Amino acid sequence: MTKDLIAILAGGWSGEREVSLSGGRQCAQALERAGHKVVLIDPAREMGRLFELTPQIKTTLILLHGAYGEDGRIQGLLECLGLPYQGAGVAASVLAINKVLAKDYYRRAGLKMARDVVLWAGEVFDAQEILDRLNGSAVVKPAREGSSLGMAMVERPEDLAPALEKAFELDNCVLIEERLRGREISGSVLERLDGELEALPIVEIRPKTSDFFDYQAKYTAGASEEICPAPLEADVTAKAQAVSLTAHRALGLEHWSRTDMFVVDGEIYVLETNTIPGMSPTSLVPQSAAAAGIDLASLLERLVDLAVRDRG
Repeated sequence: MTKDLIAILAGGWSGEREVSLSGGRQCAQALERAGHKVVLIDPAREMGRLFELTPQIKTTLILLHGAYGEDGRIQGLLECLGLPYQGAGVAASVLAINKVLAKDYYRRAGLKMARDVVLWAGEVFDAQEILDRLNGSAVVKPAREGSSLGMAMVERPEDLAPALEKAFELDNCVLIEERLRGREISGSVLERLDGELEALPIVEIRPKTSDFFDYQAKYTAGASEEICPAPLEADVTAKAQAVSLTAHRALGLEHWSRTDMFVVDGEIYVLETNTIPGMSPTSLVPQSAAAAGIDLASLLERLVDLAVRDRG
């Protein structure tokens, strides 16, 4: 039987389900227009379909986000089925989705980051002491969530406990970081078929409807201004692209990634790295690729080729 089917996995079980489905539909349409045979599978509802179609599948494109998508579990299943997939492997996925662990690897690579405090559910804390350590204001986020889910800004000690309660609903480990004041940017990395890594044009993000890049600002059309290439000085752009490449390598990632950063006084501070970047109509990687002259179908075909090359 000829294996010519590209299976796009989208939807899933996490709070980013709808974003994943939106990206999956967009990518399926782009590949179909380019002449490929594509099937869109939601593992949360159609796992049996994936098993049934396995003999026909040339490769999978994982567009699942958060739990069961970026945490290594779906990658492990695909390896058991002998199905190629793009992006980070099991171990690197487990590492990268955990913001606390990832920061340890960033530090070893010499990258700059915001100061932080890590709390576990049930741990006693002093709100004033934490804010004093973080220069008076903080960002609270679950350690293993994406799309700003469970995230909150804290400026007063009395606001820390409710923010933590919200974050602990999603994870038993919470990262509290100093709130950086600067320009928010994102840098994507895409591997070439010759094995070299390419840093794509930097995107600058300017939220319009909130004071930070929250879920609504990320996925509501018109809620943010996204400028690509970012209007940065040439040396700052070069540093941001270098940081994106360093973060990708530090976490042991493969094929592609997107690293979110802040520019503060000309220095680049890493926030986190996404192993399966969003691919919805408002997502950053398709914009960055387009600015580099790579349309959506070509980007996806590159990922298919990389998956088959390394895991076929």
